[in-house]
This record gives sequence, structure tokens and C-alpha cells, in this order.
Amino acid sequence: MPRPPLPPSPPAPDIWAWPDREAMLTDRARAMEELGRRWLGAPAAVGFWLYGVLLAVGWGCVGVALQAFDGGAFPEVLIGGVFLVLGIGAIVPAVILLWLGVKRDRTIRERLRAWAELGPDPAVDARLCAPSRSLGWLLPSFLLAAVGLWTSLGYAATARPGSATYADAAYFIGFGCVMWVVGLLGSVKAVGHYRWAVRVPGRRRDRN
Repeated sequence: MPRPPLPPSPPAPDIWAWPDREAMLTDRARAMEELGRRWLGAPAAVGFWLYGVLLAVGWGCVGVALQAFDGGAFPEVLIGGVFLVLGIGAIVPAVILLWLGVKRDRTIRERLRAWAELGPDPAVDARLCAPSRSLGWLLPSFLLAAVGLWTSLGYAATARPGSATYADAAYFIGFGCVMWVVGLLGSVKAVGHYRWAVRVPGRRRDRN
């Protein structure tokens, strides 16, 4: 089923239709909470990590294909071709979905910024700007990126001629790069939330 559309940006000041400030703050809270949920909430986390798993599974199939091609025999090449198709079939949609997620996050940040500029609402702003929202994404993402980087660089540094095939090197280095990229994207989401949170007008006034 298609996702419901994101809450729109607030109308321009010259066409406001709110009867009073309380009505505006009610719509502001509703829009910002939904945008925040779509950005860093549980559904966003499940979708993001599923796309990462799909990308990892796709690269795993590619690794099996490379190992099969390295054997050279016809049955192995045939099996490798099947796994290569499966791998590409998983990698391509995973990359597209992750890229669309990055674009959606940018749109969400812009709309959150526009709603926040309407005026402070301490209770709503405190929930949406809570540091735990950023940390919940940053810690596992940073750990995954670090493990991926260690896997890629560690394998490249310890590989010796004759101890591994080119297929082995491509698989382990590529798998490490997959973990690093997914972890980096998660870290970018966390940093993006933190940078947005410190710019919320009410938060800025509280710190001054």
C-alpha cells in the first residue's frame, strides 16, 4: 500500500486561515509530530534497517556468484549467474529506496523548519528535539559504520597473495563498504535531527 503523503508546509502568512493562535499551535503540533514520526520514528527505523538488510543480502548473493565464477566449471557458472541476478535484484531496489529516503528526509527537515518558525510550543518542541531521538539513530549507525570500515580495511591490510582469491577480496571489502554506507546514512539522519533541533526558535531562546 502507498504511504500517506507527508503533512504539507504551513501556508504563507498572507493566507493564514487560523482563527487564533491556539488553532495554529494545534495544527503545528499535529504536523510536526507526524513529520517527526516519519523522520525518526519506529516505522522509519524499521524501513531503513530493512533496506540495509536487503542491500546486505543482495551483496551476499553477489559474493556467492563471484565465488561460483571463480570455479570456472559450467554448473558453477550457471549457479553463479542465478545468484548474480538475485543479488542485483536485491541491490537495485535497496539503493533506490535508500536514496528516496534521503530525499524524503530533506523534505521533512524543510517542512519541520517551516512549521517551527511559526512560533514556539515548549511541550511539542521538547518532545521533538529530545537528544534521545538523535542518539537512538547515531549509536547503532556509528557502530555499524565502524565495523564495516574495520572489515574492509582490515581484510585489505591482512590479505596476502595466495591466501585469498579476488572473489574473496571483493566479497569482504564490498560487504564492509555496504555496512559503512548504511551506517553513514543512519548517522547523517541523526546529525540532521540534531542540527535541526538546535535551530528550533523556541530552543534558541531557551538557551539565550
